[in-house]
Amino acid sequence: MTISEQIANGAANFTQMQGSVGRSQPEYILQVQKLSAWYGNTMAINSISMDICSHAITALIGPSGCGKSTFIRCMNRMHEVSDGGRTEGKVLFDGKNIYDREVDPVTVRRRIGMVFQKPTAFPTMSIFDNVASGISLTRLWSRRSELKELVERSLKKAALWEEVKDSLNKSGASLSGGQQQRLCIARAIAVEPEIILMDEPCSALDPISTLKIEELMLEIKRDYTVVIVTHNMQQAARVSDHTGFMLLGELIEYASTREVFTVPKDKRTEDYITGRFG
Repeated sequence: MTISEQIANGAANFTQMQGSVGRSQPEYILQVQKLSAWYGNTMAINSISMDICSHAITALIGPSGCGKSTFIRCMNRMHEVSDGGRTEGKVLFDGKNIYDREVDPVTVRRRIGMVFQKPTAFPTMSIFDNVASGISLTRLWSRRSELKELVERSLKKAALWEEVKDSLNKSGASLSGGQQQRLCIARAIAVEPEIILMDEPCSALDPISTLKIEELMLEIKRDYTVVIVTHNMQQAARVSDHTGFMLLGELIEYASTREVFTVPKDKRTEDYITGRFG
């Protein structure tokens, strides 16, 4: 089945916020304004502007090296810790520029969490401590019983609790790759962010684990806003509400997933999604 057929048959989770006459405009939780980023003297992204809808899944697609990962790392100020990383422009989070001098980047990264391409379970920590680590660092709890409740709730939201509830003291490294990625999602959820950024979270996973992560994304968007980088266009079609196509550090097209995959406005977008390059 082609991507267009998937969307036509409802496989894509097209957002209702883009909807019909009489509905209110979507609420934007993150507004990127003319954002550029460099590694030393090398420009990685060039003057990108994009509004991210609250409680929706936004997918970023494009060929390798087009700046997708750099872009989402700029959304929670992780790019600036890269060697030679610097930015220009604004990222407004609830109307406040996260790059203002008085804004604490650690606070930004708590409210805008990140899940990386490769599962990063801490091998020397138990499953419980993997989830609790972020909570402990941010001191969001005061009693051990409260910590246990937060860990359990986070594992349940990450659809992992039933698989690990009897082995919480085992090493996080004892889990399968797909389980470790869900453990990382639970760790991100535990600090109660508002946005979760995912940088190709399924690229190292088998199809069954990939399906579980996709189902999880659709579930958690009720409580969080999700931005995902993916090379898998079928995945973008299945799970995202909005899709942005990037090329050579620029945002070429950004619209509802249905529009991008069925009636793209730019010939380069059409060429990419139909496999003419990339």
